[in-house]
Formats: sequence, structure tokens, C-alpha cells
Amino acid sequence: MTATIIDGKAFAARVRDKVAAHVAQLKEAHGLTPGLAVVLVGEDPASQVYVRSKGKQTVEVGMASFEHRLEADTSEDALLALIDKLNADPQVHGILVQLPLPDHLDSDLVINRIDPAKDVDGFHISNVGLLGTGQKSMVPCTPLGCLMMLREHHGSLSGMSAVVVGRSNIVGKPMAQLLLGDSCTVTIAHSRTRDLAAVCRGADILVAAVGRPEMIPGDWVKPGATVIDVGINRIERDGKNRLVGDVDFDSAAAVAGAITPVPGGVGPMTIACLLANTLTAAARANGLPEPEGLTA
Repeated sequence: MTATIIDGKAFAARVRDKVAAHVAQLKEAHGLTPGLAVVLVGEDPASQVYVRSKGKQTVEVGMASFEHRLEADTSEDALLALIDKLNADPQVHGILVQLPLPDHLDSDLVINRIDPAKDVDGFHISNVGLLGTGQKSMVPCTPLGCLMMLREHHGSLSGMSAVVVGRSNIVGKPMAQLLLGDSCTVTIAHSRTRDLAAVCRGADILVAAVGRPEMIPGDWVKPGATVIDVGINRIERDGKNRLVGDVDFDSAAAVAGAITPVPGGVGPMTIACLLANTLTAAARANGLPEPEGLTA
């Protein structure tokens, strides 16, 4: 068996095209331009690259992009004051504070200062609670991207057995909630799970989100299963730096029915879903219909 490769890069391009079409429609029919504000504190190189990419893609789909770059020693009070200002700005529909923050800043305090309706990362405690109780919320971008790809590949997910390996607040827990919402039977597994290999082998859908390179080999994968690899790990092999996932791609691809590659799988979906969430937030803020196919 050779797995179907789920092309996240191509899928993300289609999501961005949908977002751009909806944005153009909002501008023409309602004079409304969705706006995304990104706040970067400090000079973390990876964060700087990510913020640049977010800003570029925001503008490309026709949205307004607002970037706020603050010094690494910015005080908590100053950062919270900026968030308050963005919360009150009607031109800003989505607010994202780039993580990680410098050590002297309380990430939870900062995230929970964002208006939940503008929390396009889906990390605010109110959105976590709404998602967990099956109510309308802003959904974290990476799990939302995974769900979109699974829905396109399978159609209905109802009744499927899903195993999420990883219990982070950013991916593992919200991914499990989304799969439950689509009527999967869901198991959350992690490093303390007894006989993790056997648990994984029972999955029709296996989502790996642990941050350990190539932890899951092919003999942990049920024949014909769909494997979603969220991991992005930088390793050195044969004297070269390489990006690999949490799944051993070659051995898993020989067994799985479908699999996401790394790079080019889940990664491109994260920013695409951030744009989708900003569009959704703008529609909700103005009492307009939400865009179909771009929400959970």
C-alpha cells in the first residue's frame, strides 16, 4: 500500500483563495475590510519570519494588516495597554500576540486580555470553554486546518476512531474537541500512555502532535489509516539540517491510506486558517453570515 499524500500547501492555497473571494465580497457589498493586528515582542528570529509571512498573506487576500513590534524589555502594563487599544479599534477584527513572549511577561494574562471575539488564535480561556462545550467559538488555527483536510479527504468523519497523540492546549486538546464535534470516537494519548503503539494501531485517524522527531513508526499505524502529522522538528542527518515530523514518514506512508508530509502538510494550513478566522470574526462582529467551509 502506498499512501495518498495530503498536500497541505495546495489545500492552504485554496483556503486563501476562498478567503480572498469572501473579503472582496464584504468590501463590495458592505464596505467592510477585515483587519488583523499582530503583536511581536522582542526579536526571536523564527517569530520574525512568521510575523512577516502573516503580514504578507494578510495583504494578499485583501485584508488590512496592522503590525506592532515592541522591544524585548516592554513592560507588561505597556503590552496590556496596547491590547486594550486594539480591542477598542473597530478596524481590527483579529488580534494575535506572537508566542513565545519574553520570560518577564505572563502569556496567560496577555492572551486572556484579548477580546474573545477578536482572539483569532483561539487561545482565550472563554474560547477554550466554548469549544469544549460544543458552542460557537474561535478555534485554534492548526487543529482547524487538520479538521478541514480530514473533512475534504473523508467527507463525513462520523463513527471513525481517532487517536490524538499529544495533549497540548494549542493542538492536542482542541484537536480532540473538534474530532468529537464531528462524531469521532476520540482517544487522547501521550508519553505516559500504556502501550502507546497498540493505542495508535486502533486509529482510523491518527494525529501526531508531540514534538518528538519521527517518534511514531509505520508499525504503529493501522493499515489504511489517515495520518495527520503536526510535528515540525529540525534534525541533522547526513551532515544536513532537515525538517521532519513526529511520524517516520517513509515507514508510515507504506502502511497508511493517506498521510500529510513534513514540510508541506499541516504547516501551511496554520496561517491560512488564521486568515479564515479573521474573516469569520469580521463577519460575526458585523452580524453577517459566516463564510461556509472555513469554520469548524
